[in-house]
Amino acid sequence: MSKVGLINYGSGNYMSVYNALKYLKINVIEINKKYQLEDVTHIILPGVGSFNSIMDKLKKNDLIDEILNQLKQGKPYLGICVGMQILATLGTEFQKTHGIGYINGNVIKIPAENYNMTLPHIGWNEVEQCNMSPLFLNIENNASFYFVHSYYFVPDNKDCIIANCEYGTKITACVQKENCYGVQFHPEKSQNNGLQLLKNFVSI
Repeated sequence: MSKVGLINYGSGNYMSVYNALKYLKINVIEINKKYQLEDVTHIILPGVGSFNSIMDKLKKNDLIDEILNQLKQGKPYLGICVGMQILATLGTEFQKTHGIGYINGNVIKIPAENYNMTLPHIGWNEVEQCNMSPLFLNIENNASFYFVHSYYFVPDNKDCIIANCEYGTKITACVQKENCYGVQFHPEKSQNNGLQLLKNFVSI
């Protein structure tokens, strides 16, 4: 039976993700100590806020090395919003900050001014699937999900990108490397499509 470890380091959307998982009747436990990650089958890292502040909070809770250890052991991981971005090598929000480096690449600001767009990118956006992934099982291509962000992940290896959206330019909406998944959008705010994606992740 699946047991999802939901990492709580003070992210503003922790309770929203927790409530979505409970609504789906998924067994979920709050994680705030690294040893707790050993006892779960899946890991979810929610995220709201800046790249550097989240990395600081994860370091203070001594979670980074254990997250990497669990990933290398094959445990499924889902990063949401900044929880996806910190998979990168480097973030550039406010200051250059090293991520956990599991998927090589940089997190950069959306060049919204080049397209007369505003930041942050807030609201519903169609997500185009470009590579097959169990994360999108029973979800139509170009289904809509809810976004709130000003920066986006640009992986070095484009094969890691499994979905994109358009916001003036093409934005990485979802990444995958082996058992590691990340979504820029908020499934917990994306109604039926988001609930299906969470259900799919827990089934992996």
